[in-house]
Amino acid sequence: MSSSKHSSELRRLALSVLQPGFVGTEAPDWILRDIGDGLASVVLFSRNIVSTDQVARLTAQLRAENPDLIVAVDEEAGDVTRIESATGSSRPGNFALGTVDDAQLTEAVAADLGRQLRTAGVSLDYAPSADVNSNPDNPIIGVRSFGSDPDVVSRHTAAWIRGLQAAGVAACAKHFPGHGDVAVDSHHDLPSYPAGRDEIAAQALPPFRAAVAAGVRAVMSGHLLVPAYDPDLPATLSRRILHGLLREELGFDGLIVSDAIEMGAVTRRYGIDGATVKAVAAGVDAVCVGGESAEEATVALLAKALTAAVTGGELPEERLAEAAGRVREFARWSAGLRAAGAAGEPAGDGIGRVAARRAVRLTGAARAALPLTAAPHVVELAPVTNMAIGKETPWGVAEPLRERLPGTTSVRVRGQELEEGTVALESCALEPAAGRPLVIVARDAARHAWMSRAVTGLTAARPDAIVVEMGLPGTTFAAAAQIFTHGASAASGLAAAEVLTDVSAG
Repeated sequence: MSSSKHSSELRRLALSVLQPGFVGTEAPDWILRDIGDGLASVVLFSRNIVSTDQVARLTAQLRAENPDLIVAVDEEAGDVTRIESATGSSRPGNFALGTVDDAQLTEAVAADLGRQLRTAGVSLDYAPSADVNSNPDNPIIGVRSFGSDPDVVSRHTAAWIRGLQAAGVAACAKHFPGHGDVAVDSHHDLPSYPAGRDEIAAQALPPFRAAVAAGVRAVMSGHLLVPAYDPDLPATLSRRILHGLLREELGFDGLIVSDAIEMGAVTRRYGIDGATVKAVAAGVDAVCVGGESAEEATVALLAKALTAAVTGGELPEERLAEAAGRVREFARWSAGLRAAGAAGEPAGDGIGRVAARRAVRLTGAARAALPLTAAPHVVELAPVTNMAIGKETPWGVAEPLRERLPGTTSVRVRGQELEEGTVALESCALEPAAGRPLVIVARDAARHAWMSRAVTGLTAARPDAIVVEMGLPGTTFAAAAQIFTHGASAASGLAAAEVLTDVSAG
């Protein structure tokens, strides 16, 4: 083979193992050109999505270049939604489903989502999160997990996979070998999971074993250090973890996808190109990129880095070819899955509303205080969310409550505003609520000292206030009336509003 032909073939192999994002609601020319040159996957984000019909047109445009193109999306439902980023998810997230603990309900919710994604032309969903949220201070997982019990998480991970794949969309269990017991957000730096192998086997691995048993064909690696298996390299870059643990011990023979390769946990040490090469060398088959770095130049840089690594001896050509082969195999399988998926339009938000209402829990004091009969003032305490949660995605209780009780007023308060003194709870929360009900909405109060202090102060001043916690229910406020939704999706906000105005709904 001539050197130019070999170079061209290497570039095709390199392109085929990338899963890039792009900007726009129509496919840019460079993406279409790269698909023609060997790119086998793309990933969609909220910036690419206006409606299901628009995404269907976009995916048809992409697949005109390659009918088996893998079109992925990072759609967990609940707090992390792309397909409904503009409105908030009409389905509750994992923690709410784990709280209900009805595997058939979880399967039905996932199937409903799968029908919507399949109608839009999506073939791979980076979900479910199979992480066991055993650290309540975890800044990145939280309500994205089905819970803190490995058995519960295993049961619902399997149910989610069955439901999604029955509807014709491939699932992807993440973030291997488990991101639930860390205290650092891997978008910014490298977290460590310091447990021993026995603890990891008992705590973190069961949901991934359940995922493999349920027929998952894609697993996403996590950017975290697991010293019990590899003291030097994060899981995404570790052959000991990807090959030794995932392939050999767990028996997984499907597609290994990296978490977004531009995340700080790997790029701060190796750069985006160095991390990509190390990931493929370690056993990653498909490199997810483009949540932030969505330019043509990024794809060109990574393809060039991979080909240079082969010619320079850093990356065996056999490993790159093996990865490309797994991508082709997955593409054929997922195309067949999509073709065979359950027919029919999505059921709308019906099953999502049912599931979200079933996940609501009330304290006795809340039950005694409801329903509200007058329009309340709602104070929503807004934390800084991690990068997995779209900043544009609406959440809260005020809007759905206003629809049920016209005259409802609201304010959204951020910790920085309280710390800087630019906002005072007396003037924005207590004074507008004089003579009327006060509803306080928190989101992970246990993880945010400023939020916990605010709730404590407000309930001291207004013992009759009702607290709605939309994150992990780790804080209880004495005798305060409390409602727990176990997630901040639009479906969960709606469920809370229904309970506030009709106690029989809870």
